[in-house]
Amino acid sequence: MTKVAFFPGDGIGPEITDAALAVVEAAGAAIEWVRLPGGDDARKAHGTPMPDETLLAFVDIGLGFKGPFAVAMEDPLIVPQWRRDPGSGRRPRTYNSATNALRGEAGGFAAVRVAKAFPGVPAAGPGMDAVIVREISEDIYIANEYTTQNGAAVALKVITREGSDRVCRFAFEFARRHARQKVAVAHKANVLKQTDGLFLRTARRIAAEYPDIEFEEIYIDAACARLVERPTSFDVAVMPNQYGDIMSDLASAVAGSVGIGGGATFGRRAHLFEPVHGTAPDIAGKGVANPVSQILSAALLLRHIGDTAKGEAIEKAVADALLDPRNHPPDLKGRATTRGVTEAIIEALPRYL
Repeated sequence: MTKVAFFPGDGIGPEITDAALAVVEAAGAAIEWVRLPGGDDARKAHGTPMPDETLLAFVDIGLGFKGPFAVAMEDPLIVPQWRRDPGSGRRPRTYNSATNALRGEAGGFAAVRVAKAFPGVPAAGPGMDAVIVREISEDIYIANEYTTQNGAAVALKVITREGSDRVCRFAFEFARRHARQKVAVAHKANVLKQTDGLFLRTARRIAAEYPDIEFEEIYIDAACARLVERPTSFDVAVMPNQYGDIMSDLASAVAGSVGIGGGATFGRRAHLFEPVHGTAPDIAGKGVANPVSQILSAALLLRHIGDTAKGEAIEKAVADALLDPRNHPPDLKGRATTRGVTEAIIEALPRYL
């Protein structure tokens, strides 16, 4: 029995996590779900969307499964109490959202987004099956910003050898573990010779340690264009933080919808499995949310803990269900309900277990 911290999330979160848990149970996976307060329920009960006790428990367990969290503009910064050390002379570590607090305290360094175009689902890139690996601990996108006295706004782009090594090595190991054939590094080292140059040089060095995996270098703008023109040419792509944020959403759109891609954040202390989309408050409670991204994130969780057969069975059952347009929810131009999609996946599961 594997213990996993569980967060239903906000908006459509409770609906789609209920669906995912039902599918995992139907697959026969031995998971002990430990529900922890976070998001709106914690905001109401504790005055913060991410209490200290929750963060400590999540990191202690080491695995988390969550629905999407809402981000309220009026929320104060999340400052874990054990990060307050006035004597150190350093600012305490702070987070601007519950999700970022979980990722940060987990030591998150690689966000994985799977973009797969399923047969039967309308998609700009039929046949696409790509994984975007995004470094998430540094680069310009961690909002290291300041404003000068003359009013100039400055954002710092920081790339380290350690961070680059960690995420590039992860991408190659992920490719090998999931029987993928190629890793592409996306960059702009022709212009950003120091920062992206360091990332690229690190990727080249690590690629040499994996002769069984094809290695490709591509400029990020060319990568985005090729993703639209030849989406099946990508297998695993690794890149710095901001590029990865943009390209993962683009990849999801080319594959058909952000509602059908699994996601996870891997860290030095804990790992978090979550859908790639937001809370969709406009459809919350209506029973029409697409649960596939959440369900496929659960399949990634099962693969990670070594229950590969059940993870693969869930993925195949999802593909089976989506072949039928009657199982397409509104984001896939259909009329299926959350419950209907879930039941179709559970019905297909025994064929693959």
